[in-house]
Amino acid sequence: MTTHVLGDTGVLTGRSLRHILRSPDTIITTAVTPIALMLLFVYVLGGAINTGSDESYINYMLPGILLITIASGVAYTSYRLFLDLQGGIFERFQSMPIARSSVLWAHVLTSLVANVISIVIVIGVALIMGFRTGAAVGAWLAVAGILVLFTLALTWLAVVAGLSAKTVDGASAFSYPLIFLPFISSAFVPTESMPAPVAWFAENQPVTSIVDTTRALFAGEPVGSDIWIALAWLVGILVIAYIWAVSIYRRKFS
Repeated sequence: MTTHVLGDTGVLTGRSLRHILRSPDTIITTAVTPIALMLLFVYVLGGAINTGSDESYINYMLPGILLITIASGVAYTSYRLFLDLQGGIFERFQSMPIARSSVLWAHVLTSLVANVISIVIVIGVALIMGFRTGAAVGAWLAVAGILVLFTLALTWLAVVAGLSAKTVDGASAFSYPLIFLPFISSAFVPTESMPAPVAWFAENQPVTSIVDTTRALFAGEPVGSDIWIALAWLVGILVIAYIWAVSIYRRKFS
């Protein structure tokens, strides 16, 4: 991005972040659902689940919980984008000498900041519940990179939903399948325990490779080929979603 685009994006991102600061319940709500799931699975269901390893269940399930946190958070991006469209903000921006792409990037970066805060809260609660990791700094940075990529990929999908939705409910409804997807993966139980058709789907959808990679990094174990599969999924979704979102935006405001 040029200096002009960066400057415009910075100003508009500041505007969006101020809205978040005035309404912190957005972040709190995003964190509440995954924390509730952690409490349910660890203290109610976890004792009945055999993960096939000696690690604590909170260690096993946390990667999936982090993905659910992000999937919940990006729904607000779609919601805020839809409200801006309905409020005529986009038309107003079109009449101003600002970079057109900065409008979308501001929403994306706001989503990234809000989701990072939510993830920190969830990890903090997980530590209180007994989560422990011997991961080195490099492994933590790798986990952070994967979660950032995941957030960006889903946020651009949220931009598509926000630009295409006809109602407020429709703008955020796209996130429901994304929140549900980790439940049909290796996030909560090993895929080997699932019926064959479900196990095939679980093993060949993006969440499983992302979860397995994150879990291995937290445990300080070799990640194998999972990391390359995860990165291929994340980069592929990110590129497709970005091109799709920009295409819809240009059609709307060309």
